[in-house]
Amino acid sequence: MTSTSEAMDTGDLIARAEEGLGLARPEIVHLLSLDDPAQVEALYQAADRVRRRCVGDEVHLRGVIEFSNHCRNNCTYCGLRRDNAKLARYRMEDDEIVECALGIAEGPCGTVVLQAGEDPAFTAERLCGIISAIRARTPLAVTLSVGRWPYEDLKAFRDAGASRYLLRHETANASLYESLCPGRRLSDRIECIRHLKRLGFETGMGCMVGLPGQTVEDLASDILLMQEMDADMIGIGPFIPHGDTPLAGHPPGDAEMVLKMLAVTRLVTRDTNIPATTALGVLRAEARKRAFSTGANVFMPVYTPKKYAPDYQIYPGKAVSVHEDMPLQEVVDYFSSIGRPIGAGHGARRKR
Repeated sequence: MTSTSEAMDTGDLIARAEEGLGLARPEIVHLLSLDDPAQVEALYQAADRVRRRCVGDEVHLRGVIEFSNHCRNNCTYCGLRRDNAKLARYRMEDDEIVECALGIAEGPCGTVVLQAGEDPAFTAERLCGIISAIRARTPLAVTLSVGRWPYEDLKAFRDAGASRYLLRHETANASLYESLCPGRRLSDRIECIRHLKRLGFETGMGCMVGLPGQTVEDLASDILLMQEMDADMIGIGPFIPHGDTPLAGHPPGDAEMVLKMLAVTRLVTRDTNIPATTALGVLRAEARKRAFSTGANVFMPVYTPKKYAPDYQIYPGKAVSVHEDMPLQEVVDYFSSIGRPIGAGHGARRKR
């Protein structure tokens, strides 16, 4: 039971955060630990007001093409992991990817997100050709979500026309990260994010909520790291166990904690672009819609062709494609019904 004095302190803390006065680690931990429904709702409302003031009411759509489910890595949480022999693997042809982007350009999305595992078959040269073709034939901004690459290759992607890059850090706890991603170091991933910022990419980071062994203090560290790195985009979703991974037996993350993370992240980072992730909708269908009243301003429909989409199994239960599980017109109509128009153009971060 929360005392009146604690409620007053929480109210003052939320008010200061809404004013943009910043939050220290213990204050972030306090807000993430709220369990009183009235206080949690006050947190959400404050985040929603900051969202409206700093990024507006528009919802920006990013069309995702999951072009390969091959991956050289062996992350213990991911269904695309190298050692998952049960997964039917696929690679889209280059012209298929470009054609899919042409279809996205006919709709309301201002950005295409090219997403894949770290697939050695897609060399830097090959990816540059795909990026150049999309930029030559569409007005879309090109976002890459293809893992960690050397600086020279990242520069080549930028020169080819990619302007955004998503590289989730997954967790700011280095030992936890390294247990999830065997043979890889969090410091290397952070250095790659620094390269992306130096090259002028709008750079996305993000974390999972509910990882085995993760603490609220770890989640506070995630928010502070993303603030320190000045992330332009931030994706926060729940851990969802995949049955063909070493973490199959662990429980999933908590949807309410994801929503609190979104809200506190909005209060701390102010003008970043924050999507309501597909994984949140898998965990609890209504939670993805709820995210748009707790700080989110980006929606990412999946345009992966139907013959491939069921096999892009980072986690189980994800929406298969915009053509089936998420009819795009229903998405547009829903946002219209809550007074959130679809944004025009690329929807770049509004840096204050």
